[in-house]
Amino acid sequence: MKSATPSVLIWLALLSVLVVGAWFAVTHTTRQWSERDIDLRTELAVSSARRALLSALHGQDTQDLQLLLGDLITDERIMAAAVCDAEGKALAASASYPPVFSCPSLLARVRSAVLSGNKPWRENVPLKQTTVYLAAIPLLEQGELRGFVVLVHDLSFVSRRERSAQLFLLLAFVVLALGSATITLVSSRLLWQAWNKSLRRIAKGETQEVDKRPEFQPLLQDLRDLLDRLAQEEQAEQHGGIWNPQRLKLTLRRHLHGERIIVLANREPYIHQHDAEGGIGVVHPASGLVSALEPVMRACSGVWVAHGAGDADRQTVDAQDHVRVPPGEESYLLRRLWLSEEQERGYYYGFANEGLWPLCHVAHARPTFRTEDWQQYQQVNQKFADAVCQEASSEDPVILVQDYHFALAPRMLRARLPRATIITFWHIPWPNVEQISICPWHRELVEGLLGSSILGFHTQQHCNNFMEAADHFIESRLDREDFAVIRHGQRTLVRAYPISVEWPHHHASEAPPAAQCRAELLAQLQLPPDTLLGIGIDRLDYTKGIEERFRAVERLLEREAALIGRFVFLQIASPSRTQIERYQQVNRDVEELAARINARFGREGWQPILLRRRHTEPADVFRLYRAAQLCYVSSLHDGMNLVAKEYVAAHDDELGVLVLSQFTGASRELREALIVNPYDIEAASGALAQALLMPAEEQTARMRAMRRAISEANVYRWAGRMLIDASRLRRREQLIELLTDQHDYPLARSA
Repeated sequence: MKSATPSVLIWLALLSVLVVGAWFAVTHTTRQWSERDIDLRTELAVSSARRALLSALHGQDTQDLQLLLGDLITDERIMAAAVCDAEGKALAASASYPPVFSCPSLLARVRSAVLSGNKPWRENVPLKQTTVYLAAIPLLEQGELRGFVVLVHDLSFVSRRERSAQLFLLLAFVVLALGSATITLVSSRLLWQAWNKSLRRIAKGETQEVDKRPEFQPLLQDLRDLLDRLAQEEQAEQHGGIWNPQRLKLTLRRHLHGERIIVLANREPYIHQHDAEGGIGVVHPASGLVSALEPVMRACSGVWVAHGAGDADRQTVDAQDHVRVPPGEESYLLRRLWLSEEQERGYYYGFANEGLWPLCHVAHARPTFRTEDWQQYQQVNQKFADAVCQEASSEDPVILVQDYHFALAPRMLRARLPRATIITFWHIPWPNVEQISICPWHRELVEGLLGSSILGFHTQQHCNNFMEAADHFIESRLDREDFAVIRHGQRTLVRAYPISVEWPHHHASEAPPAAQCRAELLAQLQLPPDTLLGIGIDRLDYTKGIEERFRAVERLLEREAALIGRFVFLQIASPSRTQIERYQQVNRDVEELAARINARFGREGWQPILLRRRHTEPADVFRLYRAAQLCYVSSLHDGMNLVAKEYVAAHDDELGVLVLSQFTGASRELREALIVNPYDIEAASGALAQALLMPAEEQTARMRAMRRAISEANVYRWAGRMLIDASRLRRREQLIELLTDQHDYPLARSA
């Protein structure tokens, strides 16, 4: 026992020396890490707002500067902030900014830092029985100092970190003393490796495994907060009120530094055509895509790249194939591309609308796939992707790719612009795995869409179907927690963004009241003033269920004889894709069915169905919505259907009834509509009868609830949510670059 005592004492002495040495080493390392953490926070906070700060400095806009400072100090570690100009004059400061750190006193140090390599000046400074970390970051433009930002960081967390690290170290050495030194060293080594791997997983967004290990949470919480959310963006989303054009512009300015947006869509928002008098007129096409995106482009500006389909389109563009639209407002650019007849026949009429359209819609039309159509689809996608790259003014533009016409374009754009933020929105349903596998090139479609940064659908079910397709057809990893697909290091977020309409609608202030619209329309149709009017407004497409709609009207007149002579259903059907045989057949069937019903029930001066096959301008459509007591949307399968939402938006009198197919995305949001199965003719006709007999009080209650839902979830919110998600994704990618840069972050290097 006595002989063992010197060995124990020697071991304890050596262990004590090791404990003391390790104690100081860990304290020093923790402080260095904390200072680097502060430097990273400082650089990230200022770099994200640098453009906005420079813009505000140019305009000497103290209000904007004050707002930007408010955004900067949302970080709990930043106590105060100030902005000074190049002469040392204070332009703006947060309420808690210490006067002792005046702009003139810091100016010389900032200039010295600029001369020594444009690095921020930083120093630990005592302040009121504590120590703060003072950083002055120069704002340079073309190498010249335009001003600087001063950030005051709270260093109290450093002591907490040091105490946590010291306590952990002490416990580890207690275990060493009681056990085997070798086992403890091995355990420490394994723990250190796990620590570094966990940091890298979080940096890449792979948090599922780390979340199961609570021992990492206290030290990793700060980094997790930086990666997963920004307080400023969260507040803007939750507490910003109703979305409108001004809020959308502010969102773009704050989160994406006011960058212009590039939209890629097949359909152009304005078509120039020759009129009967030999002049050139402008047509606003009937399209849900155009109805949704056009207000966004008016709010945000940018470039819309589309196929020039009008017979006068070439005469109205400049040398770069640009024309400013809308006419009279000219708030954004339209870039037109030209397709040969062969390209249009193969890409648009062939693969897109004889193949993908019927494949994605459960409307009992057989899809047709031809190799030559697929080849044209590939060529046209590449042509449009090249045009978008020509319009990009930076290496990381924001690009909105629209719809099934351009499934391959995201991957093509990613190859040319790897740093671009590509948001692809698929406006039609995405089918299940069995259906999409019918397409011979289903794998290429999925791979093309995975070039997107964010892939949006109308409903969560469509998102689920795409995730299943990605898992089934290609080698990829699914992050089901974050709902993302990871392939070849590229991460694609899959999100549901229910599309909506403009609110308030810009035609609302121009159109007469609903009663006046109804009286004028009935007079135009030579109908009595007490006529009950229903309406349907669609493209002439087999997915819209127009035949089922007419049969429901026929059954309504069979069961409610009192409505014969009183009820008229006005169907506006815009001709669409008339070169395709299936659409020609739909046109004939709809015309014959309307004629048969009118022959059966019609009488002199009255017909139950008025079929008008023509294009109608949006302003006139808005008046038609207002005039009708009911609107029947009978789509057999639809991604969203904006006709339903437009009808509700038009009725500021809070009267009118919406009869809505259960197979539309809109039925998930407009619960106060009369939801029907359009195939069930008996139930659909009953819903039409219920709508015509519904008391005004019930109409108002239903319409008011639907209008509230649309006002809150309007098209500006749809675009704003996508842009905010894009901003968060860009920030996370920037942070990952910083964390994996061996020169900037030592922990990433050791991992």
